Amino acid sequence: MTVQLLHLSDPHFGGLAALDQIEALEQMLPDLRPDAVVITGDLSQRARHGEFQRARALVQAAARTAPVLVMPGNHDVAWWTRPLIPFAKQPLYAKYTRYFGADLAPTLALPGAVIASALTSHGVAWGSLTLRIRDLAVKGHLPKREVARVRGLFEAAPREQARVLAVHHNVLRGDISRRMGLARWRQAQRRILASGAEVVLCGHDHQEGAELLAGRVVVSTAGTLCKRTRGGRPSSFNFVTIEPSAIHITFFRWDVESRRFRASDTAAFARPGRQAPAQPVQAAS
Repeated sequence: MTVQLLHLSDPHFGGLAALDQIEALEQMLPDLRPDAVVITGDLSQRARHGEFQRARALVQAAARTAPVLVMPGNHDVAWWTRPLIPFAKQPLYAKYTRYFGADLAPTLALPGAVIASALTSHGVAWGSLTLRIRDLAVKGHLPKREVARVRGLFEAAPREQARVLAVHHNVLRGDISRRMGLARWRQAQRRILASGAEVVLCGHDHQEGAELLAGRVVVSTAGTLCKRTRGGRPSSFNFVTIEPSAIHITFFRWDVESRRFRASDTAAFARPGRQAPAQPVQAAS
């Protein structure tokens, strides 16, 4: 069974959002006909009510076409409340949960795939501490308990279902930024490999990408739909097609002249666990 996922990330509703691009995406969603839409965080810029309200409108528009899985990114966490209420996590996500529900790591089951999200956005937390002061509330952390929960979901799923893991922070180093999204990235990568995931959907770095983690797990890194892209690249989102023996990731990039997103290059990989071992099989423009 073939499963198609529209993967987008980091709209940053607020001053940075590219509303014309988001509106163009909303209009083309019915024509794309994905089986699900996955939004991997940073819906807001400053975790404000108005930003979340516009993000909810996007989720509702997408839900008219397909089921939607949405999760918080680091910008959606009111991390500045932590010093005031050091042992309470609820205030960190209070505004987010008001608009998107209390489940910070939802799961979506489709006929051909199970999509499990893992929370990596914790604000200022022990697992994401870094020596760079500006990264204290930016870096992500993938706790052991999150991976154990995801692994249990994957183990319980029928074999024919593709195992898809959604996280906010990029799990591979950004080509332009040269930065890892997770503070303890080696540990996080080992945990992802042990989870049983075949595909990882992530964002955070504001640059699109499709690569392999340890030659085994396909990583789809969505770009951003805001004005802060890496290297002046156009905004983009990814369209992930999971077939019985292959995984294809097509990048839809914003075309200024036509004022619409257009499909560009596609990266294709042998499907992990279905053929040995996974490796890129083509990259076409």
